[in-house]
Amino acid sequence: MMWSVRTGPTILHVDLDAFYAAVEQRDKPSLRGKPVVVGGVGGRGVVATASYEARVFGVRSAMSTREARARCPHAAYLSGRHHVYREVSEAVMAELRRLSPLVEPLSLDEAFVDLLAADLPDHEVATVTEVAEELKRRIREATGGLTGSAGVATSKLVAKIASDLRKPDGLLVVEPGQEQALLDPLPVTRIPGVGPATAERLRRVGVTTVADLRHVSAEELVRLVGQAHGASLFRLARADDDRAVVAEREVKSISVEDTYDTDLVDRRLLEGLLSRQADKVAERLRASRSSGRTVTVKVRLHDFTTHTRSTTLSSPTDESQVVTRLARALLAEVDTSEGVRLLGVGVSGLADWIQEDLFGDADGGDPTTGEDLEPLATDADLDRISQRRGWYPGMDVVHAELGQGWVWGSGIGRVTVRFETAATGPGPVRTFSATDPALAPLERPRPE
Repeated sequence: MMWSVRTGPTILHVDLDAFYAAVEQRDKPSLRGKPVVVGGVGGRGVVATASYEARVFGVRSAMSTREARARCPHAAYLSGRHHVYREVSEAVMAELRRLSPLVEPLSLDEAFVDLLAADLPDHEVATVTEVAEELKRRIREATGGLTGSAGVATSKLVAKIASDLRKPDGLLVVEPGQEQALLDPLPVTRIPGVGPATAERLRRVGVTTVADLRHVSAEELVRLVGQAHGASLFRLARADDDRAVVAEREVKSISVEDTYDTDLVDRRLLEGLLSRQADKVAERLRASRSSGRTVTVKVRLHDFTTHTRSTTLSSPTDESQVVTRLARALLAEVDTSEGVRLLGVGVSGLADWIQEDLFGDADGGDPTTGEDLEPLATDADLDRISQRRGWYPGMDVVHAELGQGWVWGSGIGRVTVRFETAATGPGPVRTFSATDPALAPLERPRPE
């Protein structure tokens, strides 16, 4: 039985392929076609995105960087350039809004689009297929070659699953009435809300596919996983999803959020991801010469329910340690035991950054962690000290004589740079003193 209110394939889901890694490969010719891992590069780092070349070796998002290095030691490990990802995301979202005014971003690289609000002659399969193909072409053109996968269906649930099934660079339009045929053979973990704990409970009663789940009564599901969760799974297994596409208003804040390929349940992993996001938010606050009073944590759970928790300080801050400490405390207020699919940190209540800290350390503190630096002992410690000087793997730099390049690696007072850009071929590699006056970070555009 088809429950969805919509009768035509009018919800489109777009998801850029291996987004962060793809941007790095676009801008770094020597990395094209090679394994690239973006995320925390230290000993306690976490993978944000892995290129498809790295995924062949088993590297995936939310994996510890330590394990990723063991699986794929020859990959390029980069700390990421959030300002560039944000610019690319804005270009993509602009293309989506050219198609329809109703766009619901889920993260920098993922969004729903309501085609009912688009200026289309009809909403037949042939029409929406042509529209989606043209949108994919425009995205590729607007981003300098990045690809995205798209799914179009009568509901958010099926559109999202359809785009996932055609990665990378694919398109699947699900004809009305074919939703159940698409869902039934899939692993039950494809259904939102079925994380590791729920999957194990279902496996114990013989449920491994969506078809299996559909044959479980509502009463039995409630007994297995609880009232709200059981009722949700009962509906979703039958493609019963009438959620609307909701365009979110822009708020005056600075935030970072990430959506993960698999539901995350490990508390220490979630805290580590949250700490890294808090560091990025604080870095962007300092770059924009701003500070904020209200810290907010956003958590989207396994069943797509979204929880936010906020706290307000008596005075504004731009310090990583403060944002991290508050964000972790807020996360502790949310029950994440069944899995988290999206995590984010934001700071609002912004004020102008009026005065520099005239009495702070010359290095400005450690921007890579919300914790105090441990005594020097390991390579990871040395890397953190190197990063305090501003040399992050993957960051854009410029040399007075050799021009623009990016940091290949740094440590023990040296920095290695590959001189190339998106418009050049693979460039030469040179090593400099970390204090070489001829080498400087490429000036970043200031956030609006």
